[in-house]
Amino acid sequence: MTTTIPHAFQIRRAVRVLRRGGVIAYPTEAVYGLGCDPLDAGAVQRILTLKQRPWQKGLILIASAQQQLTPFIQPLSTEIQAQLEQSWPGPVTWLLPARPEVPNWLRGTHDSIAVRVTDHPGSRALCEAFGGAIVSTSANPATLPPARNPLKVRSYFGNAPVMILHGPLGGRAQPSEIRDGRSGRLVRAG
Repeated sequence: MTTTIPHAFQIRRAVRVLRRGGVIAYPTEAVYGLGCDPLDAGAVQRILTLKQRPWQKGLILIASAQQQLTPFIQPLSTEIQAQLEQSWPGPVTWLLPARPEVPNWLRGTHDSIAVRVTDHPGSRALCEAFGGAIVSTSANPATLPPARNPLKVRSYFGNAPVMILHGPLGGRAQPSEIRDGRSGRLVRAG
């Protein structure tokens, strides 16, 4: 992957927005994502409102390392851990058993949570600078195609307070594959 990382000052600015409860739009492997601090209920609600997405569906978290996901997932079997090690970092999102204390605004009505250790350099740098996982959902209202550039993000969300982190996408044609960690079943093709 030849994707470059956004300038350090842009990453620092995005991290300040995240820590203040704001929403950012940022490039991922295939599309622009909307992100926020996953433990900030108000920020998550702002994303759900922007997307017109019901909370019951749950959201994806991305991280730069599996350790950043540990607060959200239950201890894993050696079989599931082996599957993760084969696909991470990379464009595979796994549905893994959520810790009981994970808020329903993240996992929706499920007992699992969708998580990914990304291989997109800009997203990895963002998570590293933030010091943890962030929400990652496509930057689009629920019925429209995902944004693939900052101009489309702005056209979708107008004057909404969304900070756009400019940078290249990772070059994938489709959003990440989603697999169920317990069954291995393919939920969404990538």
